[in-house]
Amino acid sequence: MEFISHSVEETERFAEKFARSLKAGDTVLFTGEMGAGKTAFTRGVAKAFGCSDVTSPTFALVNEYRTEIPVFHFDLYRISGFEELYSIGFFDYLDRGGIMLVEWSENVPELSGELDSPIFVEIKKLSENERKITVTGLDVESLCAE
Repeated sequence: MEFISHSVEETERFAEKFARSLKAGDTVLFTGEMGAGKTAFTRGVAKAFGCSDVTSPTFALVNEYRTEIPVFHFDLYRISGFEELYSIGFFDYLDRGGIMLVEWSENVPELSGELDSPIFVEIKKLSENERKITVTGLDVESLCAE
């Protein structure tokens, strides 16, 4: 499904609705250029689970948000391959029963093949404020009607 967002706030509200479809064990793989809105989307998801303090984990590589269902926010911007995922403990998080939100997943293209039913969120800049958000792998069609 596709959604056109006209602001950061709209992206976050859409992500909050999107989060209602997520469950423990889900992995969301984000793609999109720098500044597209991946972290804004993550803020909306985390807010749906009761966390309002979300920052990009570019240097930490992962931020953990302790909510009713743990949310693990990864940034793979500085990761250059599959082997590096092991060195940062990425796969250990899969067994923790949380929701994994993975920015810059395109940096490790083979990752999606290693996951059970990943959900894909592509965010494209259409203009300074507009974004096209495309979600695949999860039935969220009803979100556009809300």
